[in-house]
Amino acid sequence: MKKTLITVLRNRNTSVEQYRIAADQLATVLAIECDALFQKTTFDVDTPITRTQGVGYKQKPVLVPILRSGLVLLPPFMRFHPAAAIGFIGTRRDEKTAIPELYYSKLPPFNHDNPILLLDPMIATGGSAALAIKILKSAGAIEKQITLISFIGSREGIARLQKECPDLGLVVAQVDEGLNDQKWIVPGLGDFGDRYFGTL
Repeated sequence: MKKTLITVLRNRNTSVEQYRIAADQLATVLAIECDALFQKTTFDVDTPITRTQGVGYKQKPVLVPILRSGLVLLPPFMRFHPAAAIGFIGTRRDEKTAIPELYYSKLPPFNHDNPILLLDPMIATGGSAALAIKILKSAGAIEKQITLISFIGSREGIARLQKECPDLGLVVAQVDEGLNDQKWIVPGLGDFGDRYFGTL
């Protein structure tokens, strides 16, 4: 399913409506796959018939989309974790240098037991994610509690994150060949945010 949804997102002829549907479906698939990241606890629960053993999450996750494209992944993850705390990190990339800069940060309180899911659909150079991880760590997070969730990542960007953040968790639906001279992912899908939000 992931490959078919990635294909819809890649296709330059995909309409905004189709694009949004495919993005939501892919984010939902990743949200389900991420269930394995969370520690579970067991407890007794009464059914209409009898008492049995149930399963729940030990800790509430913290969901942190990187603005603006990371917002696309937020609703599917919130559907599975409606009590999650939510933070926001805003970065923008200089189109000439491809170097990201921080323009906004608002994070909820958390402790080292809370899994932190960093949401960003694209990993190009890895710069925006690296900056966001730095912000999270400065707020008290430790690297091993952070997992970056993405639709597509370049080999270079993923290699950079694995080198700079060796304890970071990664969930990436598709790893692409690399980057072109403009630091766009190849074959990629173009500008995810512009295509999703209709701002081309």
